[in-house]
Amino acid sequence: MENRKKKSVYRWMRVLHRDIGFFVIGLTVIYCISGIMLTYRDTDFLRSETSIERTIDPELRANQLGKTLQLREIQVLSEDEKEIRFSSGTYDKETGVASYLSKEIPLVLQSFNNLHKVPSKDSRHWFTSLYAVLLLFLAISSFWMYKPGNKYFKRGINTAFLGVFVSLALIFM
Repeated sequence: MENRKKKSVYRWMRVLHRDIGFFVIGLTVIYCISGIMLTYRDTDFLRSETSIERTIDPELRANQLGKTLQLREIQVLSEDEKEIRFSSGTYDKETGVASYLSKEIPLVLQSFNNLHKVPSKDSRHWFTSLYAVLLLFLAISSFWMYKPGNKYFKRGINTAFLGVFVSLALIFM
């Protein structure tokens, strides 16, 4: 009877591991793509230039321009009474017209990135939290793929410790 219970736990864990694994494949691909995009967000990787012309408040000072245009890395090149020239464009102080180039990733990839950065106030946070729990289950349930004492189980334990070690090394580098 005891042996039968152990078999059923292993069997159920394998079934759940398989089915949950297939369920999360699509989300995992999306999160992988957005993770790569977020890693290279400070580069022009997959970005295309878009010309933007906006009318904002006239008579802004150079230190107010970046915040108003929501440009993080704005570098003022020159300024006179009529115009501010900055790294990606110009701003006419009299009319308030700002013309600049913006480098944006495609809309689909922006949507992927937004899923990766869902805040707790967004209704989608329940789904992303569930996804994280399912990934945690997949990680833990992998220890039930083989019985303790099996050479593959021992290999899995060693590989898991290696993963923890590499993660800690990355954190403390």
